[in-house]
Amino acid sequence: MSIKKEALLKHEEWRGKIEVISRAPIQTAEDLTLAYTPGVAEPCLEIHKNPENAYKYTRRGNLVAVITDGTAVLGLGDIGGLAGMPVMEGKCCLFKAFADVDAFPICIKSKDTDEIIRTVELISDSFGGINLEDIAAPRCFEIERKLKEKLDIPIFHDDQHGTAVVTAAALINALKLAEKKIENITAVISGAGAAGAAVAKLLISMGIGDIILLNSAGILSRGKAYTNDAYTEMASVTNRKNITGGLADALKGADVFIGVSKPNLVTREMVSTMADKAIVFAMSNPVPEIMPDEAKAGGAFIVGTGRSDFPNQINNVFVFPGIFKGALSVRAKDITEEMKIAAAYAIADMVKNPVPDYIIPKATDKAVADAVAKATAEAYKKSNTY
Repeated sequence: MSIKKEALLKHEEWRGKIEVISRAPIQTAEDLTLAYTPGVAEPCLEIHKNPENAYKYTRRGNLVAVITDGTAVLGLGDIGGLAGMPVMEGKCCLFKAFADVDAFPICIKSKDTDEIIRTVELISDSFGGINLEDIAAPRCFEIERKLKEKLDIPIFHDDQHGTAVVTAAALINALKLAEKKIENITAVISGAGAAGAAVAKLLISMGIGDIILLNSAGILSRGKAYTNDAYTEMASVTNRKNITGGLADALKGADVFIGVSKPNLVTREMVSTMADKAIVFAMSNPVPEIMPDEAKAGGAFIVGTGRSDFPNQINNVFVFPGIFKGALSVRAKDITEEMKIAAAYAIADMVKNPVPDYIIPKATDKAVADAVAKATAEAYKKSNTY
């Protein structure tokens, strides 16, 4: 049986991957009195006096909303929120399995940016954090930015920041093995959408030497007119030498390739033009920008993909459960750059003795979430906002 057919049968069997289970026993009249009327009035009154008491008397402090409009679901594209529901349920399963954080899927039937923002704002009192998922660029940038302005709970677009953090974690160990410092390297990122831009911004925060970012038309450079404001912004902070051209031009002499774009864009000949001990993270799924054997044939020193059937799977599951667990534990009002960097180093540190085919923990290693939670909580405590 193929994995597609088996997955379909299992989803039919499960009839949904999550369920609501009561934490309060309802077996006696006294149980009913305490959990519901009349006893429930007391915590209501305490929350009315002080909204912060919601964290004390309700599940809000361990509940995340996984929100989508269904416009960028996995590799399926714009299939709508309802069709994206199995992915959102899966995300909720991962929150629970890896970090014991409760999560609930919210699929919004709208592509209107303001309507989505308002919807999330209106339901936000029920949740301790918001995980935005599978929302297409550039809409996702504005949605996240405005929600951060309006709400005092963590807002995290996993397609952006989860990808950025796990990529940074893999790069930390890869550079250690290659005996290179981040401030001296040039990285090429193929894909200037949500993930690519977020990876670039985080690596800039970590002090990278230079980044060359490409969209489908080629290298982003200053002086070009872009209708997409996000491209204009990224062109202003990347590509210090302001080179132009395509992917082959960008890769010449580059230390690192990071692919968050399309399959089969890179050839072994392109890899052969990169710097010594080249690092290739081809993360397009299910087919990467270049297959690992081809990258190594071109001279790549370390290769990572998003797939579980090759070494060095660069997977967001290392990031979002732990980051939210840590953020919720300290009632963070935001997830800061310092928290993301701390998470990246925590993930990297889980690999005690990295080698070229083992620079990132296994995706099933549940200890990672606790390490990330601890690191992000400590980073938030050190911030001026704590």
